[in-house]
Amino acid sequence: PVVFFFFLFRSLWSSPEMEVVENPEDRKISPEKKRGGWTAVSFILGNETLERLGTMGIGANFMAYLTKVLHLELVEATIIFNLWLGFTNFATLFGAIISDAYIGRFKTIAYASFFSLLGLMTVTLTSWVHQLHPPPCNIQQHPETCVGPNKLQLGTLLLGLAFLTVGSGGIRPCSIPFGADQFDQRTEKGLEGMASYFNWYYLTFSVVLILAHTVIVYIQDNFSWVVGFGIPTGLMAGSIVLFFLGMRFYVRVKPQGSVFSGIARVIVAAHKKRNLKLPMKDDGTVEYYDPPVKPGVLSKLPLTNQFKFLNKAAVMADCDLRSDGVQAKKWRLCSIQEVEEFKCLIRVIPVWSAGIILIVAVTTQAAFIIPQATKMDRHMGPHFEVPPGSISVISFITIGIWVPIYDRIVIPSLWRMRKFRISLLQRMGIGIIFAILAMFTAGFVERARRTRAVEMKQTSVFWLAPQLILSGLCESFNFIGQIEFFNSQFPDHMRSIANSLFPLSFAAASYLSSSLVAAVHKFTGRKDSPDWLNNDLDRGRLDHVYYLVAGLSVVNLLYFWYCARSYQYKTGSQIEDLEEDKSLVV
Repeated sequence: PVVFFFFLFRSLWSSPEMEVVENPEDRKISPEKKRGGWTAVSFILGNETLERLGTMGIGANFMAYLTKVLHLELVEATIIFNLWLGFTNFATLFGAIISDAYIGRFKTIAYASFFSLLGLMTVTLTSWVHQLHPPPCNIQQHPETCVGPNKLQLGTLLLGLAFLTVGSGGIRPCSIPFGADQFDQRTEKGLEGMASYFNWYYLTFSVVLILAHTVIVYIQDNFSWVVGFGIPTGLMAGSIVLFFLGMRFYVRVKPQGSVFSGIARVIVAAHKKRNLKLPMKDDGTVEYYDPPVKPGVLSKLPLTNQFKFLNKAAVMADCDLRSDGVQAKKWRLCSIQEVEEFKCLIRVIPVWSAGIILIVAVTTQAAFIIPQATKMDRHMGPHFEVPPGSISVISFITIGIWVPIYDRIVIPSLWRMRKFRISLLQRMGIGIIFAILAMFTAGFVERARRTRAVEMKQTSVFWLAPQLILSGLCESFNFIGQIEFFNSQFPDHMRSIANSLFPLSFAAASYLSSSLVAAVHKFTGRKDSPDWLNNDLDRGRLDHVYYLVAGLSVVNLLYFWYCARSYQYKTGSQIEDLEEDKSLVV
């Protein structure tokens, strides 16, 4: 099937009518040739929904597969699962570099999709073919009869995970900016459409999480792992079909070359001219190199005084220009545009780092919510008991309800009544506040649950709902705000790299969270009392862990406030030249 899909769509890809792609202004020329907009985005969102449902349908219950079917020890399964997630998150950076510098977002998503399909098919085969998994056994009653995987079985599984890592590394950093490319950002309508797109993107993401953690997990646990893995594989194949069906509607932006060489040139040029003295205010005595921007760049950035030492890289000195006005030495003279693009990157990093602690708060709650739910009364009526792994769906439902309300009611109402719009940094700050409230609420609920457990009373699992609702609101504000912030504040040709920052935040948060758990385990245990994270929650003090993370989140809020207070949003005049826009071709 993979070979069939590849050659079928390769022939479509190479067909003459698919070679030319109009630039954003060409959307207005004729209805027959209209590209981009919500028509293109509908295909992209549909493709993304099916793709994520495929990959997350595998990952949602993968720990259970490793322990129940492959008979791996819990520690071994945890190591494999965490390493896979870590490599996948870091792979997004390489996918972003390849996309922005060499082949573009469309081709990166296309190639990566086939790798994801290969990975899903390989993992599905490990559950289907008897030779690719150990023989079944009763791991609960007779664990001594269970045999672990041999080298072939484990190697096949790791090969499938490697394919999935390559696929996710290409799709994740490119999917959001590829959708953003479909809107003409020179118009107010285009900017509003792009902002709405980010909200709907995360809404579909939440719907996928709900389905993956309920329907697909239920099929895997109660029917068959083959069917439970086969459905995500089929959905992934469907996403590829849908992606290529929308080819004639897409705006495809040409890659602009390596971004890191430009950054290196600014640093080297500023260092070579470090002894230059710049006036406190631009009085016209210093001449800066300010040529026309590269074709395809939508915004021309003005010179700013923040990080002023970097401005020296654009100061024109003797022999810096040739007679035709081109730089004599690119490592000695850079344009204002190149300098300001580097400044955009520097400005974003502190704000990005503030998101790591926020993710630690979200993942800490997610890690312990299932053990908590297991200890609580999960009955919903006389005949139905809520599975522990499904209680987190409350957060996803909250996101699914709130995002459309925010996008369609809150934002228009604020603008209509007060002419006010919540800025991206304000939105992210509100998300951090909700994270703090969620952690304090989680600590209070856990303390109440533990007290009742000591008295031999069970607490209803729905006591966890308030903290999960607050966590959902945190994600609705901060996570979506981060995605839009990175896309709007990074240079135009670095959007894929901008979107790799979000998975990198999760990678950094995972390592930080692991270090925090190890530290708590090491320093809170005494001879006469267990540590806070005892395997038996009734003997531990999980509420203290929640309060600790809440305290770190308060410090993080102050740090974020300091970063946001000094942050300068990217400014620039939008480029309107039709001739320059003709560079937006494959």
